[in-house]
Amino acid sequence: MGGTVSDSQLRSTGRDYTPTICLLALAFIFSPVVLAASRPVSYLSISLAAVCSVVCAALAWRRWTRSSQLTIPSISGGNGE
Repeated sequence: MGGTVSDSQLRSTGRDYTPTICLLALAFIFSPVVLAASRPVSYLSISLAAVCSVVCAALAWRRWTRSSQLTIPSISGGNGE
């Protein structure tokens, strides 16, 4: 009757957002910081930072849409009733 959690309640729901958050941090925090710290700033470094940010943001979006489409099977519907 206590507050224990059974193994069936600990199953993963398929919503692993940690890599998505890391990719977004890389895209919108790390890349601009590296660009600001690099001297001299050139068109090449700006282009590389922009490409890195866009690629990381696209991967994060793709990963988020794929993982958010996974759902937990409904326990109320039974056999499609």
